[in-house]
Amino acid sequence: MALMLVDARGMSCPEPLLMTKKAMGESPAGFQVIVDNNTARENVARFAKGNGYCVKVEQDGNDYVLTITRE
Repeated sequence: MALMLVDARGMSCPEPLLMTKKAMGESPAGFQVIVDNNTARENVARFAKGNGYCVKVEQDGNDYVLTITRE
């Protein structure tokens, strides 16, 4: 099953966090978020972990792909 993909590239906080929160409601089992800056990467990862999710971060060129799944 493919995970829902949230593309937050080019956006500054809090927009990536708001998109992540929305994705948690729409796909509570897991999803992926793509961001293109360290601040958004750190904030989204911290937010997801604080809400009981596991976060795997992979760098893809200048982008970061965060795979966010339930523990």
